[in-house]
Amino acid sequence: MNTYITGNTIKRLRESKGLTQLQLAEKIGVTAKAVSKWETAKGLPDISLMEPLSHALGVSVMELMSGETVINRNVSSNLLLSRFYVCPVCGNIIHTTGEAVISCCGIILPPLEAEEADEGHTVKAESIEDEKFITADHEMTKKHFISFMAYVTTDRVQMVKLYPEGNPETRMQLRGRGYLYLYCNRHGLMRKRL
Repeated sequence: MNTYITGNTIKRLRESKGLTQLQLAEKIGVTAKAVSKWETAKGLPDISLMEPLSHALGVSVMELMSGETVINRNVSSNLLLSRFYVCPVCGNIIHTTGEAVISCCGIILPPLEAEEADEGHTVKAESIEDEKFITADHEMTKKHFISFMAYVTTDRVQMVKLYPEGNPETRMQLRGRGYLYLYCNRHGLMRKRL
């Protein structure tokens, strides 16, 4: 993406709110000429205007930047649409239940793309009482380790943080079919259908 916002988006949202260029300009403290320049792609709004502009147009900053208005169609809620993010600076793990713009330590984080677990990241699930004892066949050194495991179904998420020099194992109550995710600090996010 060459620009962070398009003039067509501003114009479409402004017109859908029934605002003139002058009315929008007055709401955010700029001139009508500035709004005209944005809409004709002869200029871009300053980044400091993103929040006031999105507020005046009745959308989130994410919607303004992507040009896609979000309509809440979530009538049945499905956590299988979950996304995971890991900050490369502090190691913070962030879980969302759909698309989001996530930042940590001043960095916008891309969602992790899960791949099917390979031979170097095998997982075993053994029944113990009403839980599953989950183990990963993986080293846990300070330089190469599993950072977390998460089990995701359509209606719940269970996540366990793991640490270097610990054991790559946990107990979880696996109810229903879903995916077990594990995050390797070197190879990324892996998943296995359980």
